[in-house]
Amino acid sequence: MKIFPASLCSAAIIAMASPALSADVNVYSYRQPELVNPLFDAFTAETGIKVNVSFLAKGLVEKLKAEGDRSPADLVMTVDISRLNGIVEAGVTQPVISETLTANIPAEFRDPNNQWFGLTSRARIIYASKDRVQNGEVTTYEDLADPKWKGRICTRAGTHSYNLALTSAVLAHHGELDAKRWLQGVKDNLARKPQGNDRAQVKAIYAGECDIAIGNTYYMKKMLEDADQTAWANSVRIVFPTFIDGGTHVNLSGVAMTKAAPNKENAIKLIEFLSSAKAQEIYAETNGEYPLKAGTKPSDLVASWGDFTADTIPLIDIAKLRAASLKLVEQVNFDE
Repeated sequence: MKIFPASLCSAAIIAMASPALSADVNVYSYRQPELVNPLFDAFTAETGIKVNVSFLAKGLVEKLKAEGDRSPADLVMTVDISRLNGIVEAGVTQPVISETLTANIPAEFRDPNNQWFGLTSRARIIYASKDRVQNGEVTTYEDLADPKWKGRICTRAGTHSYNLALTSAVLAHHGELDAKRWLQGVKDNLARKPQGNDRAQVKAIYAGECDIAIGNTYYMKKMLEDADQTAWANSVRIVFPTFIDGGTHVNLSGVAMTKAAPNKENAIKLIEFLSSAKAQEIYAETNGEYPLKAGTKPSDLVASWGDFTADTIPLIDIAKLRAASLKLVEQVNFDE
């Protein structure tokens, strides 16, 4: 099967051909075409270097392991710190030493050993009903376990990577015993069995099934752009909760260089471009996320949701707690 330029890729999985064109950069991506193609098109326009993308729904690590040194992939792009860290722990990446990346990406959003680099961040927030939840009624993640919310919370599966990262943050702040109590408290407050994606929770608020839901910020943009979902979005407001002893939990999208990387020089150029103000603005505007480079502003829509202070626990620490968090979710039978 052939490799297609980013601008021509569909959402289907595209297998990369080998050997790859020496001037090209080849990317395996969990991110959808509409989210990354504008970035790659801008990079090609600026440098003349083409970007070939294989969009994968799953099995990225397994694919890289099977291909070994023969892999045509130079870079991998994904979301969620635990997925990024998992790729590194699988031994299929290599460090990238770049003064540009060190300057552009804050330390808390890159691997201490330069194995991965964040590109944009997203906050895990609360969607609250405008009609049934007062301003200031919920302000912390700890509040979600308060019995006053019994039968009023909706969320996707506790085993989903987004919620596992949040649970890991609770675990990092409060320890295993209190994190388990928190999970049990949230479960006791659920209006229904965890199901669907983040947008499905907002739909449930609109339908009156629950009053608050846990979700990522960028889903608000997605709902506002869909005529069938605009009413859902307009029925809620975004609340940026914090930990009692910290800030708002954030996660990220990121990139890593594969161990095989046949086109390493141009791949580094692409990562550096992705960390630039120009690319950060494109990425943030397209995805409704927050740029990481200092001085780079989010879109007007994202800015309208309000300001928040990100939690300071390093994301690499969050990633390392994933297994412990999954164990807690299973112990309280959160998804049952």
